[in-house]
Amino acid sequence: MISSVLVIGLLALAFGALLGYAAIRFKVEGNPLVDQVDKLLPQTQCGQCGYAGCKPYAEALANDEAAINLCPPGGEETMLNLAELLGKEPLALDESVEQDPTPTVAFIREDECIGCVRCIKACPVDAILGATKMMHTVIEHECTGCELCVPECPVDCIDMIKQPETSKNWRWDLPENLEKEIKRV
Repeated sequence: MISSVLVIGLLALAFGALLGYAAIRFKVEGNPLVDQVDKLLPQTQCGQCGYAGCKPYAEALANDEAAINLCPPGGEETMLNLAELLGKEPLALDESVEQDPTPTVAFIREDECIGCVRCIKACPVDAILGATKMMHTVIEHECTGCELCVPECPVDCIDMIKQPETSKNWRWDLPENLEKEIKRV
């Protein structure tokens, strides 16, 4: 019995050491510019830019394959930060993008939900809970307001509700020159 435990322990130790060595030896270095660009993006993973999420869009930006004005959730502030980081001229936001600075959250009218799970599959941040043929609900603090679930709903029971202004999400817009001064510090 003791010898079996000892043998299994030694095997686990050997395989652990082998995996540790492989992780160090075969480590793939990422592009630090992609990581910097990705940190500037809002991480909604909404796909409104035409890419599958924020990371692929960041890779396209770092490789100079995409315009800096394609991120609706990030808005003008994100576009200006991207222009500064990438050394590009600021562009007007894509006109096909409608901008409203008020954050929204998906709301499912649960009495109308048929439990088709289409919205769950469409949600890029797993903010919707439910099961097949059971009602679904949204975890409000996880929802990014990307609206990808809305067109997927066959019974149109998902509404985008503007979040009420509270002390947690209220923002006092500073004069532009003061905002730039604060960012420099």
